[in-house]
Amino acid sequence: MAQVKNVGLKSVELLAPAGGMEQLRAAIRFGADAVYLATDRFGMRQRAQNFTLDELPDAIAYAHARGVSVHVTLNTLMDADDIAALPSYCAALAEAGADAFIVSDLGALAVARRSAPGVDIHVSTQASVCNAEAARVWYSLGARRVVCAREMSVADIARMRRDVPDDLQLEAFVHGAMCVAYSGRCLLSAAMTGRSGNKGHCSQSCRWSYELVEEKRPGEYYTLEQDARGSYVLNAKDLNMLRYLDDLACAGVSSFKIEGRNKKAAYVATVVHAYRQVMDGADPAEAEADLYAISHRPYGTGFYFGEPDQTLERDGYVKECLHVATVTSCEPMSDSATAYTVTTTCHNRFYEGQVVELVTPSRPIERFTVSGLHWLPTPTDDHPNPRAQAVDVANRAMDSYSFTSPIPCEPGDFLRVRIEDS
Repeated sequence: MAQVKNVGLKSVELLAPAGGMEQLRAAIRFGADAVYLATDRFGMRQRAQNFTLDELPDAIAYAHARGVSVHVTLNTLMDADDIAALPSYCAALAEAGADAFIVSDLGALAVARRSAPGVDIHVSTQASVCNAEAARVWYSLGARRVVCAREMSVADIARMRRDVPDDLQLEAFVHGAMCVAYSGRCLLSAAMTGRSGNKGHCSQSCRWSYELVEEKRPGEYYTLEQDARGSYVLNAKDLNMLRYLDDLACAGVSSFKIEGRNKKAAYVATVVHAYRQVMDGADPAEAEADLYAISHRPYGTGFYFGEPDQTLERDGYVKECLHVATVTSCEPMSDSATAYTVTTTCHNRFYEGQVVELVTPSRPIERFTVSGLHWLPTPTDDHPNPRAQAVDVANRAMDSYSFTSPIPCEPGDFLRVRIEDS
């Protein structure tokens, strides 16, 4: 497997998830070339914050003002009522400025092309396109991009690239959760909870812990053991292709897609930050350390280089860091050329004298010690100008705290701490 040599990566799009406006801002600020999102209908991540139709024009305008395109998902399983609602919906999305629709249903494609002819069509991974013949059919119907089925290898993608029109773009997932069902078309959640993953309401039943019970022996539980052939069929590792982006670029992938519309802004920022650094020439071995800071299951390379591994852990989520604060302002101190007063919104507990890590765009992770920690009470009618109070710990979630930093920060930066130090 080749290591990243930064061959052709600068021409590849970095596509990030935007589950809400906070995530959209983080994705753009940390280097995404495009974002994909959904409103409260027809998206595969209905548990995400998502956007209303009324909010979408401002979100798209924000992205476009920064040179970032917006792809809107319409990739749920479509029934007759859904199709009937699509014409006005697609027209509204087009009016809001959407650059592309992500579809998996042929009827949805037909409606979208009639109702919003100026919006590009991208074929979702839910369509399971894994051969050139299928890709050419979608192309003939008006699609301008195909999201490769997650079951394809790098060699499969290269072969398809050779056999499809030059102007048909190929998009491939590079990071995030992997579904155990074929290209995400799962019935497990619907069967167990009544919440259909194909309608965007997946309860992630595959991530629960299971034991084997024989019907004649109720109450006797048997752990599913791994053997040479493997048995942890529901414990898919998370995808991490940071070290192998050049393989995908050389195979003909023109857009690297990050999974995670259910994730928070700090997660999106961290992953985009790592991939942006490598795509701009950084050493992947150094940038990859960032991906272990966030919550994730053990990493693998999916189907890209053979059959994927499964993780043996029953509860496989791990992370090395905890997001503790988001920077809201940073001002140089008047009596020092090398110190700054940083104001933050608190998310998790941190302390006076604790070492924190700064996640900021276009720079490697930097560490400094919190000094001069103060709580900034929220103004009220009775106390419109409350005084800052010196404290030893920041522990009021969503309240403001200030402290001194020896390095400059910017609004929207994230601060985290190592879990062993928290």
